[in-house]
Amino acid sequence: MRSGLHHPRRFEIRDHVRTLDAERDRDEITWLVSRHEFPWDYTQGTGIAFLRDYGIPTISALLDRTGEFEHAGVKRYDDTLLVAEEASVESIDSARGHATLRRLNRIHGHYDIPDDEFRFVLATTIVGPVEWIRAYGWRDLEPVERQALANLTTRFGELMGIKGLPTTYEGYLALLRDYEAERFEFTEANRRVTEATLRIAAAVAPAPLRPLTRRVTIALMDEPLRIALGMPEQPAWFVSAVRRGLRARARLLRLAPPRRTAYHHRPTTYPHGYTLRDIGPTSMLDDLNRSTP
Repeated sequence: MRSGLHHPRRFEIRDHVRTLDAERDRDEITWLVSRHEFPWDYTQGTGIAFLRDYGIPTISALLDRTGEFEHAGVKRYDDTLLVAEEASVESIDSARGHATLRRLNRIHGHYDIPDDEFRFVLATTIVGPVEWIRAYGWRDLEPVERQALANLTTRFGELMGIKGLPTTYEGYLALLRDYEAERFEFTEANRRVTEATLRIAAAVAPAPLRPLTRRVTIALMDEPLRIALGMPEQPAWFVSAVRRGLRARARLLRLAPPRRTAYHHRPTTYPHGYTLRDIGPTSMLDDLNRSTP
């Protein structure tokens, strides 16, 4: 627990989570972590997680060929966050959760993606948010929270048909680090997909922050990731200022009461609402919708 003053009710949700079971209550714990305790942090950590995918040349080459980030980047961003929400809002093993995973599997079925890449990408989706919260959250995650996230991640992967998945957070972290040590390598495709993603980040950021979005994002990359993506080194003072600012935000958040309503992503792509049939690359929607998702 980080030291310092805090709102008298700030730890209500944490104290409740401590009474829960990481397997039986995995969906509730994950919802509380991602939608109540750390909604902004979880989204930022997920964004950094996607950038890690681009450090793997075979992954970035596929993304580069599809052109989705160049031509429909904001839709791709919205769809990614909406899939995560649809899969968890009523629990991953609900009818709604299973329908979402079937939709995701139909999308992925259009590509030849090996299991080792699926395992790595899945690992980034848990390691990114957990490590962001460890560094910049207003408190660290409890052991029961990390295990619940691992349990849900593994179940998500099982519903995708992925074999050989870890069962603990430490297992996912080791998988990610080992894979990156072996496979991280710069290519021009890495750079192109990264630059396209940074343009998306600027497009969805609040207007006053857009001019600095690219530099701030690069400043938050670790060195192996920055080098693999071909991004320019930022001045040490700037990197330090960005990270100090995030830690100052965390201290201020300790003075806030717990969030009472769940955070929900508001997609700009679908101003009048969406269904699962809208989610997926525009170029393949007709094919995806020939049968129910």
